[in-house]
Amino acid sequence: MGWFRRKGAAEEPGGDDRSAEGQATMDPVADVPERALVDPVGADDRHRIEVALAELEAAGVDVDDLASLGAGLDSALTDWEAQPEPREGHETVIARFALGIGEHLHRHTDLRWGMVTDAFGTDLGVAGTGRGDFIVIPGNLVAVRWLRREQGWVPGVVGHLVRLRSR
Repeated sequence: MGWFRRKGAAEEPGGDDRSAEGQATMDPVADVPERALVDPVGADDRHRIEVALAELEAAGVDVDDLASLGAGLDSALTDWEAQPEPREGHETVIARFALGIGEHLHRHTDLRWGMVTDAFGTDLGVAGTGRGDFIVIPGNLVAVRWLRREQGWVPGVVGHLVRLRSR
């Protein structure tokens, strides 16, 4: 399978970016965006956000209060760890709190929801409106800290982001 363009294939008469085996070649570096691209959030993702916010509210979590968001996430992690192994369902908890944190940033900063595409893929995130502006992928914030079993981080980390991007 050819992954890289043969040197000089495009310059050869009749060269058509095909490997010696006749398979189309691709340049993986050329397929990576040079900068993050932010597209509007679609109806399905907007619905996901609304569902997560309703679930957080039903659990007594106030997304406008970082202490409440943090305590809710810490409690969810503690509850999840108390389950016997094999544990299931952490992805749902991570997504719910990530969307809550993203909504907090959306409400309290100049960052707006968007579908962010960068060298690592496409994720729901919040971003500034300028070219090459500030971008936060809330799912990454929560997932990395969940893996390390960190607690108590939400008010400090998210609060810092709010101070950086106050309206």
